[in-house]
Amino acid sequence: MAVKIRLARGGSKKRPFYRIVAADERAPRDGRFIEKLGTYNPLLPKDHAERVVMDLERIQEWLGKGAQPTDRVLRFLDAAGVAKRPARNNPNKAEPGAKAKERAEARRQKAEAAAASVDGEGGITE
Repeated sequence: MAVKIRLARGGSKKRPFYRIVAADERAPRDGRFIEKLGTYNPLLPKDHAERVVMDLERIQEWLGKGAQPTDRVLRFLDAAGVAKRPARNNPNKAEPGAKAKERAEARRQKAEAAAASVDGEGGITE
């Protein structure tokens, strides 16, 4: 049985509230869990003490047993100094996709053709 430390959503519509839980990875997101390890309230300000509340001792025990935290929970643990989140490097992040490159190339060729036609007519050249 693979255990994940993840968020289970609660609260009402448009008013999210999350429990940090240890759960079987096959269980539904908001369904059965093994143990509640803390809470996360995204509606509170980032510097508020009650925004993220975790039982760090129990979380460390679960990590020692091989539980895998999700990316969001790993961010919380990194901020608390319990676990280290590896740095990500995506050098192609800002590069446009293939279709966007094709559209840009077509736009550039169209602009060059328009500029050549204006110059070729003997109109506005200096």
